[in-house]
Amino acid sequence: MSLKLTILGCHSATPRTFAHPTAQFLDIKNHSFLIDCGEGTQVQLRKYKIKFSRINHIFISHLHGDHFFGLVGLLSTFNLYNREQELHIYGPKGIKEIVTLQFKLSNSWTKYPLIFHELGSKKSELIFEDDKITVETIPLKHRVYTNGFLFKEKSPKELHLNMTAILKYPEIEICHYHNIKKGNDFISEKGTIINNDLLTTLPSKPICYAFCSDTIYDPEIVPIIKNVDLLYHESTFLKDKKETAKTTMHSTAEEAGMIAQQALVKTLILGHYSSRYRDLTRFQQEASAFFENTHLAEEGKVFEIFPAD
Repeated sequence: MSLKLTILGCHSATPRTFAHPTAQFLDIKNHSFLIDCGEGTQVQLRKYKIKFSRINHIFISHLHGDHFFGLVGLLSTFNLYNREQELHIYGPKGIKEIVTLQFKLSNSWTKYPLIFHELGSKKSELIFEDDKITVETIPLKHRVYTNGFLFKEKSPKELHLNMTAILKYPEIEICHYHNIKKGNDFISEKGTIINNDLLTTLPSKPICYAFCSDTIYDPEIVPIIKNVDLLYHESTFLKDKKETAKTTMHSTAEEAGMIAQQALVKTLILGHYSSRYRDLTRFQQEASAFFENTHLAEEGKVFEIFPAD
């Protein structure tokens, strides 16, 4: 199973014909998550041929317009499509009031269950869990209450079969595979024991993705995102506007590279670029001085992580 991240929007402030605000679509372990929902997100979903029906969980980092102004429109479109399946929205306290007020005043309540999970803790907390995935918050420091999100596969419970080794033993049949994957030795009818470690390999390391939306440079998040496979970290400014970044409580590309370096992540994605910059390659250059494996978010770009053998 792989992780697949599609960038729907990656610019800051107002949408333009060539630049859309933050939104991402994440596929992980047969789950589909929408992360932030800037203005025009549903148009971007259509553009990149992502089915609306796949979205059952939406995560909103904070209540600045470029991160959630597309939400009510998307929810309304779900209604027009006669959606029946429940939809979960995770976001800061106040998001329920914003959404329901618009529905109330327009007398357009959803026909499907809309379930809000309002967040207020300033400490990392588990907000979603099932048998395959966990989602935890990453407390960020911005002008309003803000969270990033850490998406993690759960560790596989079964070992991988080493088929090259197994085929050396004709007495091992398909019906025995289940017990072998559970860690049991194979015992033949004659009582011969074949140790499990000869027949299996360790399961793949769980894949994880950290989304760090608007935030100042904050090394306090490093322990939470340590060793993640993929990190998205905002980089609104270049170092020429470092003081502006501090004032507006954003990060520079250089600072994003420093966080990636400290957290020992595998891959860094930059985004949330200020509209003042035309040459985005400068963002990659600045961050790469601290963290070599740096990539630029681009609308429609897909990042995919495959489990290690």
